[in-house]
Amino acid sequence: MTDPITDMLNQIKNAEAVQKTEVILPFSKLKNEIALIMQKENFLGEVKKVSKGKLKLLKLTLKYDNGLPAMEGFKRVSKPGQRIYTKYQEIKKVRGGYGKMILSTPKGLMTGVEAKKSKLGGEVLMEVW
Repeated sequence: MTDPITDMLNQIKNAEAVQKTEVILPFSKLKNEIALIMQKENFLGEVKKVSKGKLKLLKLTLKYDNGLPAMEGFKRVSKPGQRIYTKYQEIKKVRGGYGKMILSTPKGLMTGVEAKKSKLGGEVLMEVW
C-alpha cells in the first residue's frame, strides 16, 4: 500500500455503499487527525483509537442522513507521486462552499477556511463533500 490516506477514504466509501455503521483501520497519527477534522465538519460520527494487544486500530463510526451517507464524495489532491501545494491566497471554496479542503500546514492539519484565516498555505491533502 503506497497511499494510506486514499486507502482509508476508499474503505469509508465502500462501507457507506453497503450501509455499514463503522470502519476499523490500522492507526496512524495522520489518519487520526484527518478523521477528527472530518468528524468536526460532520462527515463522520465518532472517532476512537482502539488497542488490541500491541496492535493499534482506528475505529470510525459512519454518519448517515435519512439513509444517505454524510460524505457524498472525496478527491485526493496531493498524491505520493505528485505533491500539490498552495498559498493561502489561492485557497478556493470546494463545491461552492458545500465541501471542505483539508491541508497540511506548518501548524498542523486544518480545513481550507481555517488555513485562509490563519494566513497559512501548505499541502492540499484532499477535498471532501
